[in-house]
Amino acid sequence: MSARRTRVQLDDDAALRAHGYHPELARRMGGFGNFAISFSVICILAGGMTLFGYGLNTGGPAVMMWGWVGIGFMTLLLGMCLAEVTSAYPTSGGLYYMAHRLGGPRWAWVTGWLNLLGLLGAIAGIDYGCALFIGAFASLQWDLVPTPETTILIFAGILLLHGTLNALGVRLVNVLNSISVWWQISGVLLIGGTLTLAPAEHQSAGFVFGHFHNATGFTSPVYVAALGCLLAAYTFCGYDASSHLSEETSQAQVSAPKGIVRSIGYSWIAGFILLAGMLFAVQDYTGTQGSSTGVPPAQIFIDVLGTGVAKGLLMVVIVAQLFCGNAETAAASRMVFAFSRDGALPFSSTWRRVTHRTRTPIAAVWLSVGVALVLALPSLYSPAAYAAVTAINVIGITPAYVIPVYLRLRAGDRFQAGPWNLGGWSKPLGWISVTYVAVLTVVFCLPQASPVTAQSFNYAGLALAVVLLLAWAMWITKGKRHYKIPPLGSAAENTALAGEVM
Repeated sequence: MSARRTRVQLDDDAALRAHGYHPELARRMGGFGNFAISFSVICILAGGMTLFGYGLNTGGPAVMMWGWVGIGFMTLLLGMCLAEVTSAYPTSGGLYYMAHRLGGPRWAWVTGWLNLLGLLGAIAGIDYGCALFIGAFASLQWDLVPTPETTILIFAGILLLHGTLNALGVRLVNVLNSISVWWQISGVLLIGGTLTLAPAEHQSAGFVFGHFHNATGFTSPVYVAALGCLLAAYTFCGYDASSHLSEETSQAQVSAPKGIVRSIGYSWIAGFILLAGMLFAVQDYTGTQGSSTGVPPAQIFIDVLGTGVAKGLLMVVIVAQLFCGNAETAAASRMVFAFSRDGALPFSSTWRRVTHRTRTPIAAVWLSVGVALVLALPSLYSPAAYAAVTAINVIGITPAYVIPVYLRLRAGDRFQAGPWNLGGWSKPLGWISVTYVAVLTVVFCLPQASPVTAQSFNYAGLALAVVLLLAWAMWITKGKRHYKIPPLGSAAENTALAGEVM
């Protein structure tokens, strides 16, 4: 058994050296751990719950349920296409490294900055959503009235916690992610089962799957339904974590792509159960929307189960969200580390440092949580800021997912597939995914509420434009001189890269 483990470890390191990188991070994660980090980042108890009120306003139950089914299916197709490319290029750089090998440095530069924007936006969205739920719990437990100021303070505390946990090393992150999987699955079953078995009245299937509600101010039901899909699209983000942690995963050429696909599939099923259970249990639609706790799911718990049980279920959700934010911090910090390793960020020599004791990029961890704090600060004055932060996550990271897929299609037969691949399905599924992402990106740059004011303005598109402009300026002034990925390794190492050693 020991010899087998050694041989796999050498195979992984040979594959990494074939990409030109010397192994620096501790490879202490197995296949389940790699799946667990993406499943933890997707975290339906984070995205599905924190945007639940948004869904009630923007299309209501019909859009929430059918949007979940449709977006989940399209995400699974996109995830499969990305998994195929990940199998060929299992590095911490993930998406931008794939783009570089398939399309060149300019493609990589844009992909990297989009990926980085999405990952940092995800930390902000997840942890700010967790702060909202903690505020709701405090409201029930201590009659604390949540305000933007208290929410930001709680948010900052959560970021500090996640920075500290990630600084302690990937072994702890791996353990927490493994616990997170079972916590999320158990939490979904507990919440869904409790709400279903409660003696309170339940909504009809016609309401859950057919009721349309529009509180956006727009008159077009098609437009509103498209906007309502943000709930599902935001939740189904972060599965690239399996790619970013591939340098810390054994048998990464197979484990990382499997981690991507399985995390999407299991989340799709669990999220459907959770949303259906919540919507069947709605007692007062208007009262749920305007809950004094500031969190509509908390109001459903209170209406159906009473305050005592509601507080217990809120704690289940809060712990799941804490797991989620911690996993997202790990993924984002590895992206910062890899991008800095290739000279793409200002002060790259600082962010790429790895501690000798834990072999963890601690500076990259603290940069990630620091930027996430800055991204959420507009919530102090704009009630629409949280939806905008979630949209930033979607429009930043989703195009970054599809660029390697598009470049793989463009490369045609020049693309050397890894041991996990789609075979003849690669091209049709790839073009479907490219079209889907193009439409999705446009939708989430559009206004989300009418009339459009300074408070309701969707600044996600503006943030995307600013990041692209900044990326272009940095490419002209710094990137084209300093950004560089290493040359591919030796012939023997390239054999390992192609999967023949495995």
